[in-house]
Amino acid sequence: MNCVVTGSSSGIGRALAARLLARGHAVWGLARSDQADFAAQHAGKFHAARCDVAQWPQVERAFAEISAAWPGVDALICAAGLQGEIGRALAADPARWSATVRANLDGTFHTLRAGDALLGRAARRAKVVCFSGGGATKARANFSAYGVAKTALVRLVETIAEEERGRALDINALAPGAINTRLTDEVLALGPAVVGEVEFAAAKKQKQSGGGSLEKALDCVEWLLSPESDGLSGRLISAPWDAWATLGPRATEIGASDLYTLRRIGPEDRSK
Repeated sequence: MNCVVTGSSSGIGRALAARLLARGHAVWGLARSDQADFAAQHAGKFHAARCDVAQWPQVERAFAEISAAWPGVDALICAAGLQGEIGRALAADPARWSATVRANLDGTFHTLRAGDALLGRAARRAKVVCFSGGGATKARANFSAYGVAKTALVRLVETIAEEERGRALDINALAPGAINTRLTDEVLALGPAVVGEVEFAAAKKQKQSGGGSLEKALDCVEWLLSPESDGLSGRLISAPWDAWATLGPRATEIGASDLYTLRRIGPEDRSK
């Protein structure tokens, strides 16, 4: 497959790029950081574009470069993201709060928008995976900008799946789990006075325990990119908690329901 991965210079994005390369796929990695060394290690298979996905002109240029080299893109994985402004929402710096939302939400939209034409020329059923994160499914005190962006990202995925119904395209959001990355280190470095006692204690415990399984998250991405998940679209899948490997045969049933989606719950729902 020809795969585009954003956020490929570090963390889960870099691990995912390495996994896909090891499986024999070609990868084009987008990141703000230089990736020349990694590209040299995987000459001919890994291509890099230095790009801030929050900036539409940069994303547009990156995909023009990809389009000139590849006939199509089979898989697009949006793993770029940052925690940005942290602290009490009503005391947050407005510019930093907005920039955080832009980096996570606009960055994902820009990538999807720029990659759409290439996905339409995929050699097989095209696949898109967008990384959700902490705060997407419940309130996360002191992480309002990040949580708001990740919640909106899930609804963007749901909306695109509905708009593109009938097209040979599956797009899903993925909650990777509490994996130790630079985001964990950021929380610990900021301390409880900024992130809150609960978040700090959770990050400290996560760091000491080794965190969630990176391998399970990568396995889930691979499954979502495979024909085994064909027809499953517009869903938020949890890598550590959902029995995702069993969902393929139920894709039609799931697609006709609100399973694995963000929905309002009323009192009547609790009585069923």
